Amino acid sequence: MPLDITGTRLRHQRLSGGRCVHPQDVVSWLGAVQAQVYGDAKWALGLRMRRSTDARIEAAFSEGSILRTHVMRPTWHFVAPADIRWMLALTAPRVRAAMASYSRKLELDATVLRRSQRAMVRALRGGRQLTRQELRSVLARAGVRADGVQRLAHIVMQAELDAVICSGARRGKQFTYALLDERVPTSRPRVRDDALAELARRYFTSRGPAQLRDFVWWSGLTVADARAGLASVERDLAQDKVDGRTYWFSRSVRTLTVPPGAYLLPLFDEYLIAYKDRTAALDASWWTHVPSRDPFSAPLVVNGQVVGGWKRIAKSKDISIAVTPFVPLAKREVAAIADAARAYGDFLGVDVGVHTETGGRRVRG
Repeated sequence: MPLDITGTRLRHQRLSGGRCVHPQDVVSWLGAVQAQVYGDAKWALGLRMRRSTDARIEAAFSEGSILRTHVMRPTWHFVAPADIRWMLALTAPRVRAAMASYSRKLELDATVLRRSQRAMVRALRGGRQLTRQELRSVLARAGVRADGVQRLAHIVMQAELDAVICSGARRGKQFTYALLDERVPTSRPRVRDDALAELARRYFTSRGPAQLRDFVWWSGLTVADARAGLASVERDLAQDKVDGRTYWFSRSVRTLTVPPGAYLLPLFDEYLIAYKDRTAALDASWWTHVPSRDPFSAPLVVNGQVVGGWKRIAKSKDISIAVTPFVPLAKREVAAIADAARAYGDFLGVDVGVHTETGGRRVRG
């Protein structure tokens, strides 16, 4: 029987069956979870957990069981404390190289960055956690110019990449930063070849079936490094060819049929963002119709395929979900979407209503 790419990915990504118990279990299994949109990233973890709630994930973030930092493709990711050091050592050089032109434009040379990081260490020492604007004041007192959003953001990002700071607990709705050395126990560094192998193992085990070019995209590694990492673990993986393309995946679970169900995926969910080639689950010619109407629509997935977009509309006491399908939906699929909306409401602890938008009209679901 031919390999079912979407069904196997749903299983390996813990979206269908085999869900995790704790937020840190999800993050550790996936290796890293894209998290620049914080609320959506929490829902990405919640989708892969049993009995998940937003409050549970927020608590894990506050206590440092999961961390948020710049680690790949320069954007924020959730990472596990046990992984943050070796992962940064492996991927940060590529992120720095990608940001080098911006650093030159912003006049951020090695001297400025050393001075800024020394000032941050002094200010955060002893378990203090400060917001970005508070760090701006710290830098100003140290004689480091941090005017403008971009200059301050790049100074802070470089400190993350250099393993000086990482996420602290939120203060209200504001994010804070803490010293990585105080937030995360020290650990023995990984040999680079071992780190490459471990990153490849995590990726193909949790996101397979996937191609080498998918791993290159997700990790930000060079093709040579990605190929070396895959070669180190290839004997532990299964592989198959579909339409002339080679896919690698875990030997432990191989789903041959897509399990029925619907998913309200968050923005930048790993089910799509983790792959350079997304054609197994996404027809781009259809999907472009949704962002053209609303760039904040997130993917609506039914039976492994993106069939439309959705967005949340907050009200005073509850939330309404607007669904925009670009294919006709059967009754059982509409029912599955309603179930997915209820699960989202349970996650947030609010009531959720669903309506479908077609041709500018709203049809109550």
